[in-house]
Parts: sequence; C-alpha cells; structure tokens
Amino acid sequence: MSRDTEKIRQGEELNEANLREFLGERFSNAPGEIEVLQFPSGSSNLTYLIKMDRQEFVLRRPPFGNTVVSAHDMKREFGVLSKLSAVYQPAPKPLIYCADETIIGSEFYLMERRNGLIIRGVSPEILENSKELQRKVCESFIENLVELHSLNYQKIGLGDLGKPEGYARRQVEGWTKRYYNAKTDEHAELETAIEWLNQNIPASGGAALIHNDYKFDNVMLNPENLTEIVAVLDWEMTTIGEPLMDLGSSLAYWMSKESGAHLLNMPFNPRVLMENISRRELVEMYEKKSGKQVSDILFYYVFGTFKLAVIAQQIYARFVKGFTEDKRFATFDSFVNALGKIASRTIQNGKI
Repeated sequence: MSRDTEKIRQGEELNEANLREFLGERFSNAPGEIEVLQFPSGSSNLTYLIKMDRQEFVLRRPPFGNTVVSAHDMKREFGVLSKLSAVYQPAPKPLIYCADETIIGSEFYLMERRNGLIIRGVSPEILENSKELQRKVCESFIENLVELHSLNYQKIGLGDLGKPEGYARRQVEGWTKRYYNAKTDEHAELETAIEWLNQNIPASGGAALIHNDYKFDNVMLNPENLTEIVAVLDWEMTTIGEPLMDLGSSLAYWMSKESGAHLLNMPFNPRVLMENISRRELVEMYEKKSGKQVSDILFYYVFGTFKLAVIAQQIYARFVKGFTEDKRFATFDSFVNALGKIASRTIQNGKI
C-alpha cells in the first residue's frame, strides 16, 4: 500500500524561502515556517505536501528536464480541476495557480489535500481474502469512470478542452511522434504495433470528458470502505476525447499472468485484483454500468499499451539525459520492451 510522504529526492528540491514568502502573501494567517515533503510514487508531474501551521496542502509542478510542455501544463490542469471539482466529488479542489517561475523554478499550483488509501501493489488483508469485495471494488472503480464519462462537459464549462472529431487519429499520430522523439533503443515489436495502430484506427466512438490515466495508482479509497472512492488524482492528461480510449488506457495497466512477474509487481493496480478479475470482465462491467456496447476494444487496448510504453520511454529518456536522478527510472527501458511484446502478442492473438 502507498507510503505517504518522505524527504524530497535529491535534485527535486523546492526553494522553500521563496515559497514561504509567496504563501505568506496569499494567506491571512501567514506561516512563520513551512515544511515541505514529497509524495514519492509519481513518475510524471511532481507532487509535494506543504505543511503550514495546522494546514496541509498539495503542490504540483512539472518534472525537472521537462521537454513536453503540453503534457505538463499546470495552468490547464488547474483550470480543469476548478470546474470539475464543483460537479465531480472525486476531483480535488485547486486553490492557487502561480505562473511566476522565479518562485520555485517552474509554474505550479496548490490544491486541497484529500486523505485516504492508495493501493499500490500490495492490498489490505480484507481485500486479499474476499473475492466478493474484490469484485465490488472493481465495479466501483469502473462505475466511477462511467460517471466521469457521463458528465455534460459543455454545461460545466469544459467544452473547449479538446477536439473530439478525429481524436483517435490525432492520438495515434501524436504518440507515435512522441515515441520517436524520445527513442533511445530499438524496440522492434513495439514499432510493429505502431504500424498496426496507424493502419487500424476505428470510426469515432463518441466524445466524453476522459481522465487518460485512470488506474488504482491514481485513485484514493476510503480505508473503512474500499468500495468508496475518496479522490481521483493526476488530471494532467484529461481532455475531451473518446471514452473507449480512456477505458483502453485502464486496461493497459491491468496486467495478466502472461505479462510476467516483472509487470504484475508494478504498483499500477492491486495485484490480487489483476490475478482474479480479467480485462474482459472489466469491459463487461463498463458495458453494464454505461448501458453501451463496447466495440473495437482490441484497438483501444493495444493503443493504451502503446501509450503506456511511450510514457515509460519519455521518462527513461529524461533519466538517460540526466534530467532526473531518480533511480526508479534506470530500468524503464525494460518496461518499454515488455509492453511492446504485449502489444504485438495481442495483435497476433486478436483478443485482450
């Protein structure tokens, strides 16, 4: 299960003096001192806990060495949460946005802190021992995604967040470019999957507000009731797009026994859930909760797997170039290779 916070990783420190002065100007009870800790598990935008007197806030900033500005737009993320949190309870409320990069070296925003349980890999004993609870937790996980997809994004002021027409093609072509821009090694099977994706883009599957990185690693649960979702985190990639691409991304994180222990042990989702509930069952839950039939799921799953590989490749490239010293990223090339094999095998087998 998730650790909470720890000391800041070397090379990812914030200018605490500047931050204290900035916050002191914006809060009536200006803090004499602040304490800054880091949430250790993220691998994209960096997240810190800010303690001021008896108050706690969360600070989000782009990663050091960021070269994909559009993927780490703090102002955009702040704007999305400002509107979304008013109608969608799991979205945390943002408080302050700062564009002045002289404060901590980048733009950033401050938001409320939510408290709950994030399950990363190892599950609570009650979940490990109850197949009934495992299914209910998965149903809640999918139902919450369906709720997000059912929101009237026009009504809440997010209609200009994305362009749904041609979304799938833009995503395939865009992530293809990102892969080759960040490429460091040869991954033949992944590149074969890239060719297949570009040749098999389905007709539009509709438009919805989508999270784009929906997994248990980004979902906070009530520790007293694991079927209750307290918060959904990491909204940096949310947009208006095809809901089945969102589902496909969630499925890509859902490793099966055939994926091997290396990927099963990754903390994207609780391992006990992945071992007992299949991707096909998650799709069936989505169909039941949404009342809509899911088609072309093979494409959306392969695309989700490919996108996950590209994200890993971008992170690995940052490590190779010395933009981050986080040792977790030293072996991310192995994930890129493994995900390429999964995508290729899925295409050959024709099933998820």
